[in-house]
Amino acid sequence: MYPIILRLGPVTVYSFGVMMALAFVVSGLIVTRELDRRGLDAALGSSLVFWGAVGGLVGARLWIIVDDFGGFVQEPVSFLLTGAGFVWYGGLVGGLLAVSLFIRLHRLPWLVTTDCLALAAPLGHAIGRIGCQLAGDGDWGMETTVPWGMAYSNAIIGWDHAPGVRVHPAPLYEAGLYAMIFVILWRLRLRVHGAGTILGAYFVLAGVARFGVEFVRIEPRVLFGLTEAQLFSAGLVVAGSVLISRARGISST
Repeated sequence: MYPIILRLGPVTVYSFGVMMALAFVVSGLIVTRELDRRGLDAALGSSLVFWGAVGGLVGARLWIIVDDFGGFVQEPVSFLLTGAGFVWYGGLVGGLLAVSLFIRLHRLPWLVTTDCLALAAPLGHAIGRIGCQLAGDGDWGMETTVPWGMAYSNAIIGWDHAPGVRVHPAPLYEAGLYAMIFVILWRLRLRVHGAGTILGAYFVLAGVARFGVEFVRIEPRVLFGLTEAQLFSAGLVVAGSVLISRARGISST
């Protein structure tokens, strides 16, 4: 793992931060291009992604505080400032709320605008997961003997496994899956016309992807033998299916 890329005197360049910045730039380019294609103000692309990123980071951090309130109370400063502990679905909710506010302020069509954002989201997420892999932020999977299993001995979160133990590189699984989702949505965007279809497809595909990855992650089962992320993912698939059905109904009238 390479949590630190280089040090320049008092300045430390972290791999996770670099990948987050790259995700922001790439997502901004995609959203800007898609807004222009859909006849909206392309100049708002970077601002939309910025609002989504800030809302996502806040939501991801707040969700982990709710999940581990005891840990937050014990060491609130380190809990907030650590480079780990971001919850994906908390970030999704926070980001969606933030961009919804931005959309309202600028009087943009919600479904069309969120379609543009949904197109960029999986690629940005894939790049971010590569950052997680480089940093070793604790979201690796369970122990395994598969040939591609990895050890995270330089992780920013303490690696407490015995020498020789390997685990599933869950961040790489997610990075690959989200990159595939981006390719699917990129091809789909020119074939569908109902507003909300891309957002719905993103919800469905992202929900299925995360639901599957959870089987190799080390997360507590909270209900029906499923993790919190799997329950959220199931709800995401339902919401996405409703959006797709609604978009098809509107486009056919």
